[in-house]
Amino acid sequence: MLSDIAISVKNLKKVYSTNNQEKKTALDNVSLNINKGTIFGLLGPNGAGKSTFINILADLVKKTSGQIEVLGINHEKNLKEVKKLMGIVPQELNIDPFFTPYELLEIQAGLFGVPKKERRTEEILKLLSLEDKSHAYARTLSGGMRRRLLIAKAMVHDPDILILDEPTAGVDVELRANLWGNIYKLNEQGKTIIITTHYLQEAEELCNEIAIIDKGNLIAKDTTLNIKSLIDKRQIIILFDNTNFDIEPILKLNIEHKLCKDNLVISYKPSEITFNKILEALKLSDIKIKDLKINETKLEDVFLKLTKN
Repeated sequence: MLSDIAISVKNLKKVYSTNNQEKKTALDNVSLNINKGTIFGLLGPNGAGKSTFINILADLVKKTSGQIEVLGINHEKNLKEVKKLMGIVPQELNIDPFFTPYELLEIQAGLFGVPKKERRTEEILKLLSLEDKSHAYARTLSGGMRRRLLIAKAMVHDPDILILDEPTAGVDVELRANLWGNIYKLNEQGKTIIITTHYLQEAEELCNEIAIIDKGNLIAKDTTLNIKSLIDKRQIIILFDNTNFDIEPILKLNIEHKLCKDNLVISYKPSEITFNKILEALKLSDIKIKDLKINETKLEDVFLKLTKN
């Protein structure tokens, strides 16, 4: 495996048997590579197979077939070693309420066999802005603090890869922004971050690369920018002061447009015509522009297009 790959998955398949002996395929021969040092988003509707994928990595679910390598190490043959390379943050806020954050991190470090002199408990608590609550009972922490505490627990053995399952679920806007900041800081330290999320804006803001899973199948995997380009459409809204301009230069471009009382809406495909060409046409038309707004393709548009029936 190449040295710049954090996780390599080949033909990963998971088939569940239901109570009436029917077979349900949760993952259907999924193959993908996740690059080291990236913030990687795993997206998909409910039931798409995201949690199954994460649970297989965490060894909570056994795969039916396929191969996984983590930093070049075989997941199945060297499971103990592989687990030390990953820190997994579950979606559920499962925290013992009768321990303090400091105690919980010390216990977690002990479970991973980290010697006392090598533990970074105070450093991790400070990194995640929990140092002021390090000796408060976990039950007194807010939802956002508990979420950060789960991330802190996943970091006690200094893993190279952090996997966060719906890290901002149930968190308000301010706390979500705070968690984003924590994720950026960890990534800047060289950690590979893998997140599953239902918030498409979150994936668009955070992730360098994105994979979209639907009904157990990998339907797209690329950089966020390239994924967004799958819908080749951009819209320009122009507010103008004068009505006596010449529309002919714009008509010659043969692009979709709509002229209203005080605005002109232009829709075009960036792959077919450049923005500069449109600006040149606007200049030739002698339109007096009061304001100009560009609507880019959103990740949500791509997601809906790729996952619709």
